[in-house]
Amino acid sequence: MFNFTTAPRTIVGEGALEQAAPYLKEFGKKALIVTGKIITKTGRAGQVQKVLAGLGIDSVIYNDLPGEPDDLMIYAGVKVFKDEKCDFIIGLGGGTPLDTAKAVAAMAVLPGKLIDYFGKEMKGDFAPLVLIPTTAGTGSEVTKYIVYTDTPTDSKLLLKGDALLPKIAVIDYTYTVSAPASITINTGMDALTHAVESYTCRKANPVTDMFCLDAVKRIFKYLPVAAKDGTDKEARENMSLAAYEAGVAINTSPTTIVHGMSRPIGALFHVPHGISNAMLIVECLRAVLEGCYGRFARLGIEIGAADAKDTPKVAAEKFLGALESFTRGLNVPTLREYGINLEKFAAMEDKMATDSLASGSPANCYKVLTKEEEIKVYDVLRNK
Repeated sequence: MFNFTTAPRTIVGEGALEQAAPYLKEFGKKALIVTGKIITKTGRAGQVQKVLAGLGIDSVIYNDLPGEPDDLMIYAGVKVFKDEKCDFIIGLGGGTPLDTAKAVAAMAVLPGKLIDYFGKEMKGDFAPLVLIPTTAGTGSEVTKYIVYTDTPTDSKLLLKGDALLPKIAVIDYTYTVSAPASITINTGMDALTHAVESYTCRKANPVTDMFCLDAVKRIFKYLPVAAKDGTDKEARENMSLAAYEAGVAINTSPTTIVHGMSRPIGALFHVPHGISNAMLIVECLRAVLEGCYGRFARLGIEIGAADAKDTPKVAAEKFLGALESFTRGLNVPTLREYGINLEKFAAMEDKMATDSLASGSPANCYKVLTKEEEIKVYDVLRNK
């Protein structure tokens, strides 16, 4: 038995925002648009405001998001939401605006601080959320999760709750066309990580399997194309669909070791989430491969890297080899190439492994690593 969770309404395709317009009128008379400064400059936020104005809905923009979400950015957004007496929230952008929008909706109602809800279910009568991605990767537009940095502890934490799901997810692949190759790769690798981890998670089920397998195949085929030519509509559309599929899957069958070990790197070394996942994915999965040969083997067969006649172990290893070649072809950097201070990294490995295990994500693997084994993985990455 499993309990499948996703957003109640998702509108997908070119012109999706216009199709969503009739539903927006149900949410109130004033919207807070949480977005980024670059998206504001492109005019995309203004287009959303124009649609709202046509419905008689007022709006205000909150775009003071200098980096990935942290508690201070979220609390500032809550203040704008309350001061402006907004009724609902629209998140427009990549993972940062979307996660921030969710967090603002929650903390505009809940007492205390964000960290008070770590390890708990975030529940409440939150303002309606409308989430519109401009990248194909995080899947945040259809997930019940928030990832943010707690500044007092310098830890990147995962918060969750069904109440964080949007009322409407609006997915228009044309919004992703302007994303540069670096963002396309980083977010695309995040989506791939979601799909692979969800498929090899202890909590996987037949429905999430369907989404994950399709997402993995799409990403292996279309991410290199989208990275090379951002105007390729077929590639962009398929990447948006893959990110959506992977996002839906992790609501029920969540992420595992890669996300667990990458979040501390993001918090301590300010590495964007997609890049840290891409840096870690091969070595993290190598460490847990033997616990789940059958599922990794199926991934190898689905992407054409392995044959059904291969033993599960051989097919699983072939998948890992194909994944390593895939990341190399996308020029995913090592820690050294990215410019991380390796001495500081070594000094922080104990804390990172501790934070990783505390997140709970690595426990979703069939093979669960000890703290010492996670440190060994960090050592391998540092010495690449």
